[in-house]
Amino acid sequence: MSQETTLVLLKPDAVSKQLVGQVLERFQSAGLKIRGLKMLQFGDALLREHYAHIAEKPFFPEVQNFMQQTPVIALALEGENAIAHVRDLLGPTDSKKADKGTIRGDLGVDVMINVCHASDSTDAAAAELKRFFGEGELFHY
Repeated sequence: MSQETTLVLLKPDAVSKQLVGQVLERFQSAGLKIRGLKMLQFGDALLREHYAHIAEKPFFPEVQNFMQQTPVIALALEGENAIAHVRDLLGPTDSKKADKGTIRGDLGVDVMINVCHASDSTDAAAAELKRFFGEGELFHY
């Protein structure tokens, strides 16, 4: 097992439905430690950078509209095998396929309205943490 830090974005559905506290509680109850937390509004450039893998797809404007409905919350979580642990807690990306008891299974709606984005690898986590947290914004305690 290895100590890792991963990025989670609490999406507009989590913010607008006031699920942020409940989601944070689930992560902390599972032994994950918050290293950074901030609220931000996605601008077009940051959104295109973060979703570069789908930015040219025909459905991207729908993703863009959704992700800019409200601010999002960027969260850096640390723990043993945090990347896999967070993804297990969330369940599959498509909330309709997520088991009850997972965050998406309990709180999500579909593949886009699914409460959170989470890094899917160590490389993605490193890049995404740098994208959303600057120097001095991640804490060890």
